[in-house]
Amino acid sequence: MAAMEAAADAMLAAASRAFCSSVAVFFQIQGCCICLLLAFGWAVASLVRKKEIRKMRRKMASGHSFAFLCDDVDELEHSVQQKLPMVSVVMPLKGFGEHNLQNWRTQITSLYGGPLEFLFVVESKDDPAYRAVSRLIVEYKDKLDAKVVVAGFSTTCSQKIHNQLIGVEKMHKDSKYVLFLDDDVRLHPGTVGALTKEMEKNPEIFIQTGYPLDLPSGSLGSYCIYEYHMPCSIGFATGGRTFFLWGGCMMMHADDFRQDLYGLVTALKNGGYSDDMTLAAIAGQHKRLITSPPVAVFPHPLASDLSFSRYWNYLRKQTFVLESYVSKVNWIMNRALFGVHFYLSWGFVCPYVMALVHIATTLRAPYSAIVKEAAGSSCLKLVSFLLICTLTELVSMWNLTRVEIQLCNMLSPEGPQDSLRSYNWGLVFVAVLVDNFLYPISAIRSHFSQSINWSGIRYYLRDGKISKIERENSSKYTDLGGKHLYGKKTYPAGKSLLGYLSISLAQWHQPKKYDV
Repeated sequence: MAAMEAAADAMLAAASRAFCSSVAVFFQIQGCCICLLLAFGWAVASLVRKKEIRKMRRKMASGHSFAFLCDDVDELEHSVQQKLPMVSVVMPLKGFGEHNLQNWRTQITSLYGGPLEFLFVVESKDDPAYRAVSRLIVEYKDKLDAKVVVAGFSTTCSQKIHNQLIGVEKMHKDSKYVLFLDDDVRLHPGTVGALTKEMEKNPEIFIQTGYPLDLPSGSLGSYCIYEYHMPCSIGFATGGRTFFLWGGCMMMHADDFRQDLYGLVTALKNGGYSDDMTLAAIAGQHKRLITSPPVAVFPHPLASDLSFSRYWNYLRKQTFVLESYVSKVNWIMNRALFGVHFYLSWGFVCPYVMALVHIATTLRAPYSAIVKEAAGSSCLKLVSFLLICTLTELVSMWNLTRVEIQLCNMLSPEGPQDSLRSYNWGLVFVAVLVDNFLYPISAIRSHFSQSINWSGIRYYLRDGKISKIERENSSKYTDLGGKHLYGKKTYPAGKSLLGYLSISLAQWHQPKKYDV
């Protein structure tokens, strides 16, 4: 035992000395700089959102009670509303979960004054989403123009892209704009109007987008996803031009799809895996404008039972996106993004490992001569500086979340009011470390596997495009919404009826909380 203790002390002392070298000090200072850079980005983003909040408050104070819908009350005049262009909202659906009905209601109860149609697109009638959204449409049948479209199974691209393209084919011939929404987006009453207004004001806009505000459910997995998205939110809080694009909210000119502008339909249909990455690459290649209005931030409640394994699969999906590309330039950009994110992620985590060694050295020094000798050169000042930088980063992230929640509550005054009452600082800190540690591992695995299982479908890539699709019904849930993926089962060929019934009986005890 004494020998093991001496060996451990020797290793601790050696590690402490190594972590006080000039190279180690550089990495520790670099980690502090990353913290401060993130804190600065979130602070700037919060100022952009706060500016919108102050503008809305001024208008409400001056008597404009509908400031959450538009800037100028005259825009609500009937003569103005009559001139608004038609918008087709295309929503690819997959499964049915705890937040879907609430999200869909916010989407179809939009207060947009112009012609508006909703196209809910599913791959088959067996999808639980088909029954759920069909009932919702019947409930609102006299108040909206909506229909469910069965797209069938994708064979050359991801199922989401396939559903989107089928939706575009089915949209009304008079639609001027098409708005793609994810089924887990909680829309504000004035969102469609705000996006349309910007498109009308500036015809040069190629795509308008927004970004989700993740609302963690309390599990570590949900906080990891929240932390993963927060750095990206900086790029969407510009109040205007951006280079980022989120596939959960994209408004585009309908004619761009009808005319296959820049071959975007071809690029999506023939091997497309990620809708937003493909369209962002096309926009960059042709120097087209992407904008993100300051009001385009949407509450995104995460599943209450979002497990760590589902977070891991989501992270795999996100890193897998970097393996798909539409051109050589796009491939180079993805490789650069891969390398930078890889370096910064582990560059962020390393200082905390070093700080842990320095703290352990200080605590052990009174009981070990060899450790005490090493403790004399321990970089405790850097540990203190890292602590200050970490607290600054966490407070800045919390502040942006608080401001965006406040903005979302003002944009949806009659909707569910969100808050930070359940915000867990400890889990946020752990999630920051876990997410940055796992990202490079996930990216490496995605690079060498060239395949991913997403919502029960396995996609294989070759030369940046989908080359093979396999449907694996082993997955019962999507990874963020906790949604049931499969509804009514059919009797599988090749198995006896007795065997099938026995399997069904064995699975009968599994909860069907969100079935309809």
